[in-house]
Amino acid sequence: MSMIKTVSVSKTFITQDQVNKRISKPLNVLKNVSLTVEQNEVVCIIGPSGAGKSTFLRCLNHLETIDEGQIYIEDKLLFDCHNGKNKIKMSNNERNKILLEVGMVFQQFNLFPHKTALENVKLAPIHVRKLSVEEAQEKSLQILDRVGLIDKIDSYPSALSGGQQQRLAIARSLAMEPRIMLFDEPTSSLDPQLSNEVLSVMKQLASDGMTMLVVSHEMGFAREAADRVVFMDEGSILETGSPKQIFENSANNRIKQFLQSV
Repeated sequence: MSMIKTVSVSKTFITQDQVNKRISKPLNVLKNVSLTVEQNEVVCIIGPSGAGKSTFLRCLNHLETIDEGQIYIEDKLLFDCHNGKNKIKMSNNERNKILLEVGMVFQQFNLFPHKTALENVKLAPIHVRKLSVEEAQEKSLQILDRVGLIDKIDSYPSALSGGQQQRLAIARSLAMEPRIMLFDEPTSSLDPQLSNEVLSVMKQLASDGMTMLVVSHEMGFAREAADRVVFMDEGSILETGSPKQIFENSANNRIKQFLQSV
């Protein structure tokens, strides 16, 4: 499948500089991790379980706090942490407004079981983005069509397959009109057929120019959709490069060993 991406002038969207995260004093989950993501870029983070990949992603969205390091979204420095304390004085409202630009899709679907597919998607735009009910309804229907669920608008999550539920979770994030999407192993709980449904939507988002940072065990997706691949192990980034460089030309024995095992 050939992918043609919509591109724009390159602009740094995310910068994470020398990020450290400790669970306990001797245990660093993240060790001086630095990464930039450009606008319209798709970056896939791969590596073994326990490498710190998901923690790194959650720190970006402030679902986890960092102990040291800096995190910028565009030109805004949100976090400049030393010994667990953020030196940046910013109101919660201002910080949360910036973080609304970052959507996230988790391993678990986290849907409201008592809400229909349409209600799940339009709820946050109404209550957080303050859209009118009519505008939220129209946008939500467009997004549900985009992820292939227009025929499921009145269905509850329990009536949907795992792949459909994850596509609904993606639709819910897209309804907030984020400028970057974070994906934390979105297909890890799905069988191959259902995984392909979700990956197809993600590939379309990538080809449409959505900025994406993806933690994934799907090596095929990383090869095909990523502009850059990041390999993490034991809380550190061992190598960053093009899919060809990482999958075919890496000189790092740890990376070679990992790729042979998957």
